[in-house]
Amino acid sequence: MSALDVVVVGAGEAGLSAAYHLVKAGLRPHEDFVVLDANPGPGGAWRHRWPSLTFGTAHGIHDLPGLPLGTPDPAEPASSVVTRYYGEYEARFSLPVIRPARVISVVSESDADDAALLVHTDAGTFRTRYLINATGTWDKPFWPWYPGRSEFRGRQLHTRDFWSASEFAGQHVVVVGGGTSAVQFLLQLNQAGATTTWVTRREPVFEPRSFDSEWGRDVERRVRERTGAGLPPESVVSVTGLPLTPQYQRGIDQGILVSAGPMTSLTPDGVLLATGEEVHADAVLWATGFRASIDHLGPLQLRERGGGIRTEGVRVDADPRVFLVGYGSSASTLGATRAGRTAARGVVRTLKAAGHRELVH
Repeated sequence: MSALDVVVVGAGEAGLSAAYHLVKAGLRPHEDFVVLDANPGPGGAWRHRWPSLTFGTAHGIHDLPGLPLGTPDPAEPASSVVTRYYGEYEARFSLPVIRPARVISVVSESDADDAALLVHTDAGTFRTRYLINATGTWDKPFWPWYPGRSEFRGRQLHTRDFWSASEFAGQHVVVVGGGTSAVQFLLQLNQAGATTTWVTRREPVFEPRSFDSEWGRDVERRVRERTGAGLPPESVVSVTGLPLTPQYQRGIDQGILVSAGPMTSLTPDGVLLATGEEVHADAVLWATGFRASIDHLGPLQLRERGGGIRTEGVRVDADPRVFLVGYGSSASTLGATRAGRTAARGVVRTLKAAGHRELVH
């Protein structure tokens, strides 16, 4: 089995961007590189989003390089828009996406610095010189531990399990988490006829500023400071805050987007707040975010003592054969396309420097 130049893992925004720039640099689809995607079709994590998340309310759907998204109907579900767009993108640029192919593990063929990497998947094994990992976070929902969680008799679900607010009409739902997903859930649940209690560890911070490119660069800088020190990335909202949109301001004024503070435990019939008040709940919706989906990289032992993976840009310090996008500052949709481009260019430079010029046409 001859080695590919590079395997890209994940066909979301960052992975497609990387694939596009590899093609632009002259690498041949299916001969020099492939893209492995665990999903049955295009769309990345967006294909799993709930129908009420429309294009007009979704944050961060950006153009991929070489093909503008255009102006979809703001009332169309974001999942439909992105699935269609990514599918068109893959076809337009003949990207070598292999799916469904879930990566199980990545191991080094030997201890040599220039050893190939073996990418084991449920669709076979791929041998490659370099790996661009663009798996994002959707497959790694974070469920924080609280006393009494296993005793709660109502329904518990995570952001990735949410489908329709109408399921909860007439119920009382405790929404846990301080990010934009939690805020959107609270507003939708209220509109669908549910009552809610918002639980957050800290007082939510609504930022009366434009979430523009300057803000995006500031966010990425702050995240890079942690990953550059080998520390795990913090939650997105701890870095970004929440945008104070007119819709969110109305929710605050109506008492919907007002936090009840932290909770200390779950009870069989609800949650116990830090104030000592017990709140009845028919359901607890954990909008508590995600962690980087990188368990398959475990055999490479990339983590530092601080628990994170130290990167120089998007290249992993502990193993320069691995480029990590969708991690740290590139986990945001603001940084994903740019990170894919950076990783692709880094691979091409490295191939040339290693004497594989004949493989870069």
